[in-house]
Amino acid sequence: MRVLLVGTGGVGESIAVLAQDLPWIQKMVLTDINTKRLREVKAKLRNPAKFPTARLDASKKAEIVDLARKHKVDLIMNAVEPLFNEKIFDAAFQSGSTYMDMAMTLSSPHPTNPFRECGVKLGDYQFERAEKWEKKGLLALLGMGVEPGLADVFARYAEKHLFDEIDEIGVRDGANLEVRGYEFAPNFSIWTTIEECLNPPVIWEKGKGWFTTEPFSEPETFDFPEGIGPCACFNVEHEEVLLVPRWVKCRRVTFKYGLGDDFIRVLKTIKMLGLDNKNPIRVGEVKVAPRDVVAACLPDPAHLGDKMSGKTCAGTWVKGRKNGKPRQIYLYQVADNETCMKKYGVQAVVWQTAVNPVIAMELIESGVWKGAGVFGPEAFDPDPFMERMPKYGFPYGMKEMS
Repeated sequence: MRVLLVGTGGVGESIAVLAQDLPWIQKMVLTDINTKRLREVKAKLRNPAKFPTARLDASKKAEIVDLARKHKVDLIMNAVEPLFNEKIFDAAFQSGSTYMDMAMTLSSPHPTNPFRECGVKLGDYQFERAEKWEKKGLLALLGMGVEPGLADVFARYAEKHLFDEIDEIGVRDGANLEVRGYEFAPNFSIWTTIEECLNPPVIWEKGKGWFTTEPFSEPETFDFPEGIGPCACFNVEHEEVLLVPRWVKCRRVTFKYGLGDDFIRVLKTIKMLGLDNKNPIRVGEVKVAPRDVVAACLPDPAHLGDKMSGKTCAGTWVKGRKNGKPRQIYLYQVADNETCMKKYGVQAVVWQTAVNPVIAMELIESGVWKGAGVFGPEAFDPDPFMERMPKYGFPYGMKEMS
């Protein structure tokens, strides 16, 4: 397989690290707008000839198409902020490449009733073009990270093997990670974090469909496994709620994120000051997006690994019935930062995200996952994916809940 990797931030670097010893990856073209970053990542890889580099502006569709054709790539892997998704998605279609991302095209709140009704939903742009992809015989796999991605695979696995009826699928994410030396240092892209935490969260219910609520609504305490412990979780806009109901039979889908009081306070301040705005505004003689300024002022998550400690957990809480009896289970994956730094040289959150698209690439390359159109991870058989997880040093667990 020949891959065009768009973006070599923390997750992009992790994808490259994981890919370097895989024999079925013939070539992975590393691209980024930052050439210094490209040199930094390539210098860490054992087989640099397998990883040619090219400067790329992800907002320029023509540049992406040209690179894809130049290197005759089979798959375009989108590893940048979802602001650029439409251009990359359309470039894959134009170049005749398989497409994969880890976050879908962006939403827009309802213009008059944002906390009750959906406006433009996550992924609407892509699913509206599904018929074109199907007619062209091309595959687009959306939301193939950890959340979304692995969480969706867990949902499909639970439906297939663990339940006869499902009442609710609730993705729950929590961590006890700490970053030394910083008062505020997100361990993932602050651009994406602002987007998903400050937009109206989406919930899906059978008979009602998708609807929204207010940010940080429906607080609950969830007890995460493997020593992480109880975390306060809140509704957050996330792709799983838009993906799972398309393929998995259930009555309700939610996503809740473990957010501390300090983190929420900072996000609310960013919102209050208008610093969440992703559209450029004029400042003196230049135009700059306030959100980009926030991101530039904070440490790069890709360089925080040696200052982090603790674990992060991603998982899917499923409630329903099996053999006529009530059942609740939590399927999960826990990544320990010390282990990730020691084995891979990358921090836990980006490693946990990156493993999943690499496994999906293998399944696509081998023809196990195939199709034409626009799909989420739960559209495919979950068994081959989960069977491969141990081979990647990526174990999962299952906790029976009362």
